[in-house]
Amino acid sequence: MSVWEIVLLGIALSMDAVAVGMTNGMVEPQMRVKKVLLVAFFYGAFQFLMPVLGYYCGAAFTSVVEKIAPWLSFVLLAFIGGKMIFDCFKKEEACAEPLGLKKLFVQTLATSIDALAVGVSLLAASTSETGLPFSVWLCALVIGAITFSLSVGAVFVGKKIGNKLADKAELIGGIILIAIGLKILIESFL
Repeated sequence: MSVWEIVLLGIALSMDAVAVGMTNGMVEPQMRVKKVLLVAFFYGAFQFLMPVLGYYCGAAFTSVVEKIAPWLSFVLLAFIGGKMIFDCFKKEEACAEPLGLKKLFVQTLATSIDALAVGVSLLAASTSETGLPFSVWLCALVIGAITFSLSVGAVFVGKKIGNKLADKAELIGGIILIAIGLKILIESFL
């Protein structure tokens, strides 16, 4: 595996986090920079930790992760998205609820489960002829840093869009989260 493959892997793994981060920005367009950085930090940290965990758990964990990861991601994202839609209709005057740590934790877990399986792939690559370009820790750090960087930008883009959508942002955000969950689930069958 080459350095470029690790970078591309980082970009690919970050796409779900980017989409959910953009949704967070849409729902909370007044989000302060400190919170934007916290959101991006969570996504980057989970995308860093999950491949390392997958790498060290190795083959014993692979079959379980591959079977339940898409379903778990779908259930978590559908639950969060469904709750956002329900809350939006429940509260007529203002439907946007600020992003809390509990909700952020569930989002980051849901969007980083696939990185656990990637950790197992990194283990397989490390034992192949080409190996890894550097240690699994550094590979995971690259993945996490890419996710952090792209997530910061995504939240800011979402904030711009959210200002224009105003009261519809949480409804649209909920629909987007459910769609991302469905995409993850459908891709697991293809």
